[in-house]
Amino acid sequence: MPKVTAADGAQLYYTDEGHGIPLLCLAGLTRDSRDFDYLAPHLPPLRMIRLDSRGRGQSDWTGAETYTIVQEGADVLALLDHLGLESAAILGTSRGGLIGMYLSAVAPERVRGLVLNDVGPVIERAGLDRIRDYIGRTPELHSHAAMAVALEHSMTGFDAPPARWMQEARRHYVQTEQGLDLPYDPALRTAFLEAMAQPQADAWPLFDACLGKPLGLIRGANSDLLSAATAEEMQARAPDLIFEEVPDRAHVPFLDEPESLSVIHRFLGLLI
Repeated sequence: MPKVTAADGAQLYYTDEGHGIPLLCLAGLTRDSRDFDYLAPHLPPLRMIRLDSRGRGQSDWTGAETYTIVQEGADVLALLDHLGLESAAILGTSRGGLIGMYLSAVAPERVRGLVLNDVGPVIERAGLDRIRDYIGRTPELHSHAAMAVALEHSMTGFDAPPARWMQEARRHYVQTEQGLDLPYDPALRTAFLEAMAQPQADAWPLFDACLGKPLGLIRGANSDLLSAATAEEMQARAPDLIFEEVPDRAHVPFLDEPESLSVIHRFLGLLI
């Protein structure tokens, strides 16, 4: 099992497959590297690197105080150093996109370009409130089948077949003898609530730091986290931004939709 040791000793799980352009895939707040399983079969030949951020998936749980953009950004740099990579392109879903923007500001030479999946410099309160309602709470359901049905009925803004919701249930919940459990440290809730209690920082300078690099943006048409107005402002600031809106998707698109693939393929074409 490949792992990299962070500066504080945390063991972080990653995968490194293929050859060519390095594409580092960073998942969302409570997600892990499996989030990119839907995308992987649709990618051209390249080097696909996926990281389970600390506290998620198969990486060590290190406590609420360590679950920050700054720490997780440092972990990404540790992984690049471990792999001997001077730089990589980043595909960041939600939280992963925020880490990508942060790194573009503090270590611009390490980021070859960035695709943001349903995230930007302004995070809508409605999306944060929705995340607050579920993060860190063990589900009461006892099987993946029951969770798949619950997801199909609760994930408003999505139009996806039942088979996809079963895939989502298996990826985001662990089956135990007692029922379903979380595949991440419940202390993420503490970190999230502490962050929410602070005034939202102006993240536009982080986005502006990405300008001049290959840049893509995918937005779920029904997203409650990334507004259409913010996406429009991002396009105005970055005229070369590769942008697509994905119909019948909220937060976040699965990345195997035609619109998502269009952004990613065109972005990769700029790196050749």
